[in-house]
Amino acid sequence: MDERQLKICNDLIKKNKIGMIDLKCIDLTGYLHHISLPVYPNIISKLVSEGVGFDGSSYGFRKVENSDMILVPDLTTAFIDPFRVEPTLSFYANILLTDQHRTPFSQDGRVLAKRAEQALKKVVGVDLSWWGPEFEFYIFSKVRFDTRTASSYYEVEHAEEFFKNAYHAANPFDVYDDFRDEACKILKRFGINVKYHHHETGERGQQEIEIYFNNLLATADHIITTKYALFNFARQKDLFVTFMPKPMYQQAGNGMHLHFYVTKDGKNAFYKKGEYGNMNTLGRYFIGGMLKHGPALSAFTNPSTNSYKRLVPGFEAPVALTYGTGNRSSAIRIPKYVNNPEQTRFEYRPPDATANPYLCLSAMLLAGIDGVVNKIDPVKEGFGPIDENVDDIAKDHMRFLPRNLAEALDALALDNDFLKRGGIFSDELLDQWVTVKQEEIKSIGTMPHPFEYKLYFNL
Repeated sequence: MDERQLKICNDLIKKNKIGMIDLKCIDLTGYLHHISLPVYPNIISKLVSEGVGFDGSSYGFRKVENSDMILVPDLTTAFIDPFRVEPTLSFYANILLTDQHRTPFSQDGRVLAKRAEQALKKVVGVDLSWWGPEFEFYIFSKVRFDTRTASSYYEVEHAEEFFKNAYHAANPFDVYDDFRDEACKILKRFGINVKYHHHETGERGQQEIEIYFNNLLATADHIITTKYALFNFARQKDLFVTFMPKPMYQQAGNGMHLHFYVTKDGKNAFYKKGEYGNMNTLGRYFIGGMLKHGPALSAFTNPSTNSYKRLVPGFEAPVALTYGTGNRSSAIRIPKYVNNPEQTRFEYRPPDATANPYLCLSAMLLAGIDGVVNKIDPVKEGFGPIDENVDDIAKDHMRFLPRNLAEALDALALDNDFLKRGGIFSDELLDQWVTVKQEEIKSIGTMPHPFEYKLYFNL
């Protein structure tokens, strides 16, 4: 037990008159769950040593006949939850099995994230990976949706309606700039530093908030926390936030672009002045790995049926498995505006926020590691560099992301050895993931769509 972290937590309880302790974690698909405990003497010590039992079958982790599992708080993740009436100290929890060794659960995303970072150090010989997410989301003033045997519909109302591209729109037309200001202050209370915020392209209330870089595990935690904060803050304002990749027809989709680099001895390990994008061989190998495994990665970076309504060619969507400097039509963009060598990085643009962030980031890192191990040069592999809009050039030899979730799962079935390096992604986890996602595909595939009524009802 870390006595320093224990003291910090106990001091927080005393100073803030904490009445409840809350443990949070996500299930396999990314939904957030929590359990609350009233404060009593030495509660933190007891939670670390004993944990809290829960039903893993209700999270989709285990079968009902063997479903007992344990939640143990990670004391480094402590934060005071501003959305609880009773003063509440909240933690992200690690999931353990109930065997005598209290073995970490192999499908716990936080376990995978730690193991992926360990693999990075061992295999590549660098210190840490650093990630900077961009959150795109819509704000609606009213939402109604339902699906029944005899009806299916959705309806959203929005306070904004621009005539055309609303990127960086200014107030008074940017209705939610004050909302984003307040959201940034709330995220700061969670220990999340915002780089900037602005109105996004979508003409019906699309927003963007980008946060600063952090290591893999902390970034995945911050993705969950940011969504939690925005969902709750919107409800306080009688508004509705969605990160759905494509919530509206003929409107811009929501992505979760991920900026990425690695460090060695505290220095950026990608920089080499004068190379294309100032990106050295190591950086190019990471790019090559992510692009080569891009189709299989899609099963984790874009794991919803709705994801592929955003990833459509011709709509400035990053569907081409190419890279280039400043090229937003490619899956990977090396930012052109970066002048500081320590900020040399690339941006993987396909992901969206329906992803389980622990699995998504870990899978991406393992793809990059495979690129280094096998010296996958993106130039020799035919991934670029390309500095033109991919929609305007010949595509005979170009490779693309899957067109739907079923194709992504097929790609994963054919290409998953890179995920199993060091036993990080187990066959059990991959099988469970595919089973869950195939059920989603089946549900959507057998359900009449409202638009089909327009097409076929009177045919």
